[in-house]
Amino acid sequence: MNSSGVGPKPAMFFEPLPDNKVKCHLCSRRCLIFPGKTGFCRIRKNISGKLYSLNYGMVSSKAIDPVEKKPVYHFLPGTTTYSLGTIGCNFKCLHCQNWRISQVLFENKNNSDLDSDTGFLCYGPEKYDEEITPEEVIFRALFLESKSISFTYNEPTLWYEFIYDTAVLAKENGLYVILVTNGYMTPEALLKLAPFIDVYRVDIKAFNTNFYSKIAQADLEPVLLSAKKAKELRLHVEVVTLLIPGQNDDPREIKQMADWIFQNLGKETPVHLNAFHPDYRFTDVSHTPLSLLENSKKILNDAGLDYVYIGNIESKYRNTYCPDCKTLLIHRSYSLADFVNLKKDNGKHICEKCGREIYLFDP
Repeated sequence: MNSSGVGPKPAMFFEPLPDNKVKCHLCSRRCLIFPGKTGFCRIRKNISGKLYSLNYGMVSSKAIDPVEKKPVYHFLPGTTTYSLGTIGCNFKCLHCQNWRISQVLFENKNNSDLDSDTGFLCYGPEKYDEEITPEEVIFRALFLESKSISFTYNEPTLWYEFIYDTAVLAKENGLYVILVTNGYMTPEALLKLAPFIDVYRVDIKAFNTNFYSKIAQADLEPVLLSAKKAKELRLHVEVVTLLIPGQNDDPREIKQMADWIFQNLGKETPVHLNAFHPDYRFTDVSHTPLSLLENSKKILNDAGLDYVYIGNIESKYRNTYCPDCKTLLIHRSYSLADFVNLKKDNGKHICEKCGREIYLFDP
C-alpha cells in the first residue's frame, strides 16, 4: 500500500472471515476486527477484509543503550545495544512508565485514521521521530559497533512485521536481537520469530489475575505461557516485575511467582525487581521503598532463584554475585558493567573463588 517502505503493510497472523471481517492472531487478545476498524491496539486495521499493520518502519524512539538498561544482565553484559521502538500497546497499564509513546493511541480517540497525504498512522500533533527500513537498522547497529538490536520502549509485538524482517537481516549480519515484551505474543507468532531472536525479556507484572484485569486490561495466563514457550524455544529469558506498593507486593504472590519461575523457567533465570515511580494514572501511588524490594528479593532467593536483582534504584543489588560463595562477579553502576573475580574456561564462565559455573552468555 505504500511505496516508501514504511507505513501500512499486509499483516501476518490473521484469519479472513465472512463479511470482510478478520480475526487477528498476533497477540493473545485475538481480536475480531470489522471492516474499516482496528483491533484493541489500534495498530492493525481491517482494510477491505485484509489486515494491515499501520506502523511498519515508523520509529518513535531510538538510542544506543547499555544492554543492562533493558534490563538484561546475563546476555552480552557490558555491551551496547541499538534500541528502537514505535508507538502503541496491547495493554492499558495504569502505571505505565513509558505512557507517552505506549498509551498515546488510547489517549487520542481519532488516531485510527490514516494521514491523507502520507498514508501513515496519525496520532495527534506529534509525528513519528523517523521512518526507517530494516536495512538501515542493521547498518546503524553495525556502524555504531553494537552487538545487538533491542526492540523496546513500547510493546514490540505490535511491530511484528518490521521486527521479523529486521531480525532476519540481523542474523545474516552477526547481530543478536533482544525483545523487551509484555509477553502477550501468541505461541504461533513467537514460534515463527524465535529462530531470529535471542533474548525474551518479559514482564510478569504481577502473579495475580485481578491485577492484570484491573490495571492492564489483560490476563496473566498468556504471559506465563509465552515465557515458558520462549524457554522451550531455547531463548535467553529474563523476567522483570515492577513492584508497586499496595498493588502487586503481596509476599504470598511473590512466593508463588518465584516457585513458578523456578519450576518453569529454571533457577538460573535472572529476575529483576524494579522500583516504581508515580506516573500516568498512578501519580497518587508512592515510590517503591527499598525495604519492600529487599524483602521481595529475599523471598525469590529463598525459593531457590540464583540471580535476583533490584532495579530503578541505585544499590548493590544490581551486581552479580556467585550463588554459592557470594563473591562479587560483575559490578554494575549506572548501567555499566565491570567483570571481577570471573574467568573463562573452555567457553564457560567460572567464579574464580569457588569454581561455580555462572549462567552467562558472553561468547
